[in-house]
Formats: sequence, C-alpha cells, structure tokens
Amino acid sequence: MSKQPSPPPAPPAAPTQPAPPVEEKKPEKKEKPKAPKRRIQVHKLYKIDGETLGRLRKECPRCGKGYFMAQHGDRLACGHCGYTTYLKS
Repeated sequence: MSKQPSPPPAPPAAPTQPAPPVEEKKPEKKEKPKAPKRRIQVHKLYKIDGETLGRLRKECPRCGKGYFMAQHGDRLACGHCGYTTYLKS
C-alpha cells in the first residue's frame, strides 16, 4: 500500500452574510369613499325684511364680522379660530 499525502486542510469558512429579510406583503387597504364637502349657501345666513338685513347666526367675537359660529347640539364654535361657547341646557 502506498501512502498518499493527505489533502491540505480546508481554509476556514468566510463569515457568511445573513440572507436579507424577506419583506412580508401587507394586504392592501381599501379606501373608504369620502362624502363630498358641502359649502354653506350664503343666502341661508341672512334674513331680509324689507330694507333691513338680519343675521341668522352669531358672529365670532374674536374674528369679527363675516365669521359665523357653527351651531352644534350643545355649543357654538368658530371654524376659523376655534373659539367655542357652550350653551346652557
């Protein structure tokens, strides 16, 4: 039997990079249909009696003339500056 030289030892394995994480696909979100914005009709803010003009809604004390307060169930609120007045029940 003849002796054959043993093969050289294998070089140390290079550090392997971890596989990139697999991105999970998220289910697509369904968009809810939005109601169209409704602008208030200006003629509904005033009342005309003969030659006098009367305002039907209270005006904002901070913003002044032309800024009407929105009427909610228990409060009046200004959409421009956020001023709120609570109504007594």
